[in-house]
Amino acid sequence: MNKPAMYKPVDNNENGYQEVVTQYASLVKRIAYHIMSRLQPSVQVDDLIQAGMIGLLEAARNYDAGQGASFETYAGIRIRGAMLDEIRKGDWAPRSVHRKARQVADAVREIENATGRDAKDHEVAKLLDMSLDEYHKTLQDASGCRLLSFEEMGMGEDALPSRFGKSDNGPFEGVQHDDFKRNLAEAISGLPDRERLVLTLYYDEDLNLREIGAVIGVSESRVSQIHSQALVRLQTRLGHWRSND
Repeated sequence: MNKPAMYKPVDNNENGYQEVVTQYASLVKRIAYHIMSRLQPSVQVDDLIQAGMIGLLEAARNYDAGQGASFETYAGIRIRGAMLDEIRKGDWAPRSVHRKARQVADAVREIENATGRDAKDHEVAKLLDMSLDEYHKTLQDASGCRLLSFEEMGMGEDALPSRFGKSDNGPFEGVQHDDFKRNLAEAISGLPDRERLVLTLYYDEDLNLREIGAVIGVSESRVSQIHSQALVRLQTRLGHWRSND
């Protein structure tokens, strides 16, 4: 994959911003298609790209090279955040799907609190009075419509150190951020092996669901289910961080 050329400060004029758009359009498209891999067809990739371009221009205006992060890293965060905001504004998910997703999380929490181990798919399905196929379909729907992701647990743009934020939230902000990252890492390490592998391939290696399926030998839809199950489990185990927001 070819990386964009070295970032140059943007001149405050139309030509300067056009140069940034031209130079980093491929980054916007790459992020858009990565997000699209777990959304329903009703979301248009062009809408995500348009939102991402706005995020890119905001990044160009606000980037400070003295803060240590490369422009591509900083812009990627802004682009992804703009796309997620666009998705949240146009939430197309039926209320029933949101309700079922919460029920799955509650069932996972109940089983794991009672047994002290990972909840099994068949146990969650039984508690919810679903067949295993129905349970997997619920996971599939939840993955597509809620965009279950680390962003929902506070690992999006708002969780960045304050130097990249709009304001300084006080001396404890960095400590809280580090504590969350440490707890998140511990929660991920405690996932079942296949769930942990899927998250690693998706978030660290930047593979899409189809590519992950080829690696571990299952269908793309099954990867989506495993991904959703892992994130439901993480959200359950890290729920106290969200309740403190």
